[in-house]
Amino acid sequence: MSDHPSSSALRDHGGGLDAAAARWGGRPQDWLDLSTGINPRPWPLPALPPEAWTRLPDRGAFAALERAARALWQVPDGHTVLAAPGASALIAALPRLTAPGRAHIPGPTYNEHAAAFRAAGWQVEDGPLPPPPGPDDVTVLVHPNNPDGRRWRLDDAGPGPLIVDESFADAEPGLALPHGRQITLKSFGKFWGLAGLRLGFAIGPAEVIAPLAAAIGPWAVSGPALAIGAAALADRPWAEATRARLAADAARLDALLTERGFTIEGGTPLFRLAACPGGAALQAERLGRAHVLVRRFPWSERLLRFGLPGSEAGWARLEAALD
Repeated sequence: MSDHPSSSALRDHGGGLDAAAARWGGRPQDWLDLSTGINPRPWPLPALPPEAWTRLPDRGAFAALERAARALWQVPDGHTVLAAPGASALIAALPRLTAPGRAHIPGPTYNEHAAAFRAAGWQVEDGPLPPPPGPDDVTVLVHPNNPDGRRWRLDDAGPGPLIVDESFADAEPGLALPHGRQITLKSFGKFWGLAGLRLGFAIGPAEVIAPLAAAIGPWAVSGPALAIGAAALADRPWAEATRARLAADAARLDALLTERGFTIEGGTPLFRLAACPGGAALQAERLGRAHVLVRRFPWSERLLRFGLPGSEAGWARLEAALD
């Protein structure tokens, strides 16, 4: 089988501990979940004021989050920062803002983009080398790409509308692309490790973001998410220390895998893509019996994606499972 999917109708995803426990036993909380690429050591949650829970979010709370986002991501004047209940909500809404056409999504990549465009009636070109985009075609670039970590440039896109998904970019300083005509998507859950909070962002020219904001609607982000997001985005010392730790842990994971015959084929500081001795099915089965969940791909018989353990006990469990 090829390492490229024939169709992005694939709905596989990381996580799924319930299904793993049903197959290999144990309770979900007994498992080491390395399938998601989420920072396993999240930003420490503060105590929240009671009004964050009891009031409808006001303009001041949204403005505070926007200021923190603008400062962190160096958003220029004339561009809008739109907060939403997770990047997935933005991914689902974007294809429905205009009449269906053709979307180019170089793959293999995160499959939710192609699924959202297809559900909205678009023709999707998502092979490893899609045809050159036309002037009205939408291009989606996942930067860095999931699962192989490929980096893109703005001139890799065609002349039409452009979406750049930077859900994994915050783990590497300086990786984000310059703000321009594109809609840039940001995920709070990956780098800050709080995926359950459901917070994401779209950044782009004001006239481009306005219809997306209308589609998302008012009060789309909860009061707790606004307060936590504003504080976390402004915590630069934590971010700098976390980037250094993630880089060291990614190197540690590379060494652990290569010593056991795996070949590292890409990734980001939050996950590594590895070719498996004996094949992906064999390795995933061995790890599953040890209650360690990694990410398999229906389009590859040899690749697995490994997230990072969050503790020394987790590292020891992974090493024992691999041995």
